[in-house]
Amino acid sequence: MTFMLGIGVSPMANDWILDVLTDLKQFASRNDLSALAEQLERASAVAAFEIATGEQRAVALIGRNAAEARMVHREVAIHDDA
Repeated sequence: MTFMLGIGVSPMANDWILDVLTDLKQFASRNDLSALAEQLERASAVAAFEIATGEQRAVALIGRNAAEARMVHREVAIHDDA
């Protein structure tokens, strides 16, 4: 799964995933699924980090080279011979 924040996309547009993870964690906690709740807490931290990192990448791309900048899926980048 690739996380991308495109230029012109509101940073808040990706926050919905944090809400979903919070809801799932609350459900797990209420239903005695403590291991799942713990994993969802970790997933929330990862999602928050990636959203913040994506926002920083987007801000960097707004610079003078924004028209030439592109984000490449990591699988493509690994196999790219260019």
